[in-house]
Amino acid sequence: MTDSLSRTILVNGKTIETDSEGYLKNLNDWSEDFAIARAQDEGLVLTEEHWQVIRYLRDYFHEHGVQAQVRVMIPHFRNEWGEARGNNHYLHDLFPMGGPQKQGNRLAGLLRTKGEH
Repeated sequence: MTDSLSRTILVNGKTIETDSEGYLKNLNDWSEDFAIARAQDEGLVLTEEHWQVIRYLRDYFHEHGVQAQVRVMIPHFRNEWGEARGNNHYLHDLFPMGGPQKQGNRLAGLLRTKGEH
């Protein structure tokens, strides 16, 4: 039984528990299929650029133990994609529901960033 602060999402026939905003309750439940299902629920079709950000977020978290801040992401993606797309505005266009720190982390199966409610 889930409380009002929990939700579930069906991924390949398996029920995955999330919090009320769609963040995983158990980080080990993450899979690419979870990201696809979560994105579909949020009206987002994942492109290769989305996957690059999701992989970056996951790798950064596993290496540093904290979520990447946008100010850290910008130089990385500017180097990868160039000036026109490697910027704050473009990252937020990719993830229109809260930018890469909210929607990106949610799709990457990471925790809420500090300060989120």
